[in-house]
Amino acid sequence: MSEETGKPDVLKEVPELDLSDSIRDFAGTNAEYYAKTITKIQADTENIKFWNMAAALLGPVWSAARGLWSMFWLFTLGELVALVQIGKGIWGDLGAAKMAEAEKFTQRASELRIEAANGDNAATSLEIAENLESAAEIAIAEAQALGDNWWLYLLFGVTAFVVLRVVQGMYANRLYEMQYSRWLVNRSIPSGFNWNRLGYAIAILLFIVPLTLYRFTVSTPVSWTIDFPANKDYFTVSSNWLDGWFDRTADTGKEFFDAITLVAQTVLDTIELGLVDTPWPVVAVLLVLVAWRVASIRVAIFTAASLTYIGILGLWEASMVSIVMVGTASFFCILIGIPLGIWFAGNERAYTAARPVLDLMQTIPPFVYLIPIIAFFGTGKVPGVLATIIFAMPPVVRLTALGMRQVSPMVKEAATAFGATPRQILFGVELPLARPAIMTGVNQTILMSLSMVVIASLIGAKGLGQEVLVALQFVAKGQGILSGLAILFCAMMLDRIVQGRFQRQEER
Repeated sequence: MSEETGKPDVLKEVPELDLSDSIRDFAGTNAEYYAKTITKIQADTENIKFWNMAAALLGPVWSAARGLWSMFWLFTLGELVALVQIGKGIWGDLGAAKMAEAEKFTQRASELRIEAANGDNAATSLEIAENLESAAEIAIAEAQALGDNWWLYLLFGVTAFVVLRVVQGMYANRLYEMQYSRWLVNRSIPSGFNWNRLGYAIAILLFIVPLTLYRFTVSTPVSWTIDFPANKDYFTVSSNWLDGWFDRTADTGKEFFDAITLVAQTVLDTIELGLVDTPWPVVAVLLVLVAWRVASIRVAIFTAASLTYIGILGLWEASMVSIVMVGTASFFCILIGIPLGIWFAGNERAYTAARPVLDLMQTIPPFVYLIPIIAFFGTGKVPGVLATIIFAMPPVVRLTALGMRQVSPMVKEAATAFGATPRQILFGVELPLARPAIMTGVNQTILMSLSMVVIASLIGAKGLGQEVLVALQFVAKGQGILSGLAILFCAMMLDRIVQGRFQRQEER
């Protein structure tokens, strides 16, 4: 009861939870110390400087034994840098590089003096020889100066090493307390002092520390510590085998590749007929009207301004060619990608098998796509479109599958209960609910297609990419920037129209 109000107390102080036994189970070795320390840390969260002598003395080895692998790698790299500086200061030949440079200058100067003595451009050879000898003297002086400053390297290395150990001693307990908090939720988190982890850490250190010290402190290390012992014959044989495989595949599948080229060329020509061959005023007005009706008046104004910029600078035809290529590539990406995403959403095995392929399509540098494309399809706009399709399709596939998977099973069960067929559930429930993710995938595909414009120009795709490519070849900075801005405006126009259409549908 409250003395002032005479009413029972609703709120009472909650007794502090004693986690000492849990901490002891977590810490294992030296359990009493960590029970007291972690309890103090939890009671005083602002003060994180609880000294741990074992962590300060053992350094990364302590971190590994306690399962703090992130701390182990971070401080191992830091201490390795410090040890390299110590090694340079104690036994490193600091001026070796400069002395080697001086020897090269001296040797070349001697050769030039011999040439001068033989009467070959005597005056010029003597002048160059004197300059090289002067450079050699400067290099020797610099080498001696570096050798005299050995104590700076030693001082820096020792200081850095000590500071790193002090930091580990100060923050080890706090980090260990954080690991304990995670362990309470997930018992798979490493706990206790583990001798196996200690052995792994020592083995790692014994491997990387001596090799690194040897590499950076010895003036002329053994070649295998610098260069991988490669065999160039393996590269040549593999390269020749791949060349032959591409040639055989191209000859064998000529009809198949020609069919793909014909389909892509047909779509490309159809879109090009509407955007490139049609009078520009008609195209400009239609694009502005589409932007207005599909998106909004603001998007229409932006589209008109972008088209004005493109037209005034004489980039109209190049821009339309780029939009045609992007439209063709996006058409095939959407036509193939959305059905694939729907299939993958309902078939886990198929998606598991396709995921590495999608990863490969996204991670391989775009330039690499051009090699098999050229081998099978030659050069020109169609190969550029095909390379763009490979690069830009994964987003629409992944996001379609993601959107379909995020549809609530309860919603589909409710539709089934009302007698909906699988087809009606797909088109009336799943696709509308997954539309935000699908439209995001379409948007990403369009933008990634535009990012391939410049790269595709390397195989004769033309368009704005060719303008940028020529600017790079001749270092025409202004031309490159203006063409790049045209690509930017094309991307923004397409993005605003697609997103505007989607936002309008959402508002309804």
